[in-house]
Amino acid sequence: MRAAWVLLPALVALSAYYVYLPLPGAVSDPWKLMLLDATFRAVQQTCHLIHYLRLSHHLIVLNYLIFTFDKLQDVSSEDIKITDAVFDGVEVRVFEPPAKGDESLKRSVVYIHGGGWALASARTSLYNNLCRIMAESLNAVVVSVEYRLVPKVCFPEQYHDALRATKHFLQPDVLAGYSVDPSRIAISGDSAGGNLAAAVCQQLSKEEDLAVRPKLQALIYPVLQAFDFNTPSYQQNMNMPVLPRYVMISYWIDYFNGNYDLAHELLVNNHTALNVGRALSFRARLNWTSLLPPSFKKSYKPVVQTTGTAAIVEQLPALLDVRAVPLLADDATLARQPRTYVLTCENDVLRDDGAMYAKRLEHAGVPVTLDHFHDCFHGCMIFTVWPTDFSAGVQTRNSYIKWLDENL
Repeated sequence: MRAAWVLLPALVALSAYYVYLPLPGAVSDPWKLMLLDATFRAVQQTCHLIHYLRLSHHLIVLNYLIFTFDKLQDVSSEDIKITDAVFDGVEVRVFEPPAKGDESLKRSVVYIHGGGWALASARTSLYNNLCRIMAESLNAVVVSVEYRLVPKVCFPEQYHDALRATKHFLQPDVLAGYSVDPSRIAISGDSAGGNLAAAVCQQLSKEEDLAVRPKLQALIYPVLQAFDFNTPSYQQNMNMPVLPRYVMISYWIDYFNGNYDLAHELLVNNHTALNVGRALSFRARLNWTSLLPPSFKKSYKPVVQTTGTAAIVEQLPALLDVRAVPLLADDATLARQPRTYVLTCENDVLRDDGAMYAKRLEHAGVPVTLDHFHDCFHGCMIFTVWPTDFSAGVQTRNSYIKWLDENL
């Protein structure tokens, strides 16, 4: 009994040490975020152990655990018709609000979920709930794309899936079947889904024979570049939940089917050093010293290596492929983009990706709304369902839907 009284405080202290993480003073629901982060870290460490023992790929195990937990969630959808379909070989989930007697055609949103190109699904409760609320609030048909995931497929298959599904939906006869107004369609996505949404919009803008084009694009804390892992937001938030810098670099490596041994070289920007000739032409397109406002730059300094490792780009050519890194697109492509909404969070390594894209689009003449949240963190918009319900989630979701309602 006496040993138990000694052991219990020790376990409590160890648990508190594991959970506690210094966070910025303004971050929303800090203790809840610490608990969420501790849970993620514990699950990820377990998955990596299973990977190390060669029992299964850690991402497959992580997705299995996500879906197992998700079965505990019960999200109502009484007022929305939810159906699964296949668009040009790509699975999608379609959310349709009930028809109203006095209306003709509905507006629509093609939504591409996040998860590092490797996790989650259009069918999980978090995204099911988001798309259902969008369909209800906007009285819109929402098409949620179920693209294939890493490690079963890698770049460019996720991009091709998102593009094929979107182009199929944009066909006039398909839109007519869902009673969608072809002049009121938005392409949207969060995180890796924001990456795919931006890449899809860029490609659609180049296709001259396309009968229907999106009116808007809406990007939620999108990941848009793998050129510089030392932007101010990457430096400021390198250990910030739920997306530390090393985790984002790992997602990129997995997406490109690369080797984890390259992680440190990427972290210090050796892949885009001044002696890497293939990277030089892109450098001006991602010059954060001129693209970011002083409030984002703060006192951070650029990390530019004079001599790096050119072989990295040879091994991973997708690092400079605009289909994977939309921020590196040329000005002519950006000028063809539709009216754009970009949501960014202060406590997010990807904050500057979104801010730089917004500024480049603005310079190209595209109407842009940059919606920045000082107290929010990466991924927060889908965290609105107990037990992962955050005020930041409701705040960002409402702002996003409000913009769509006013502009779509």
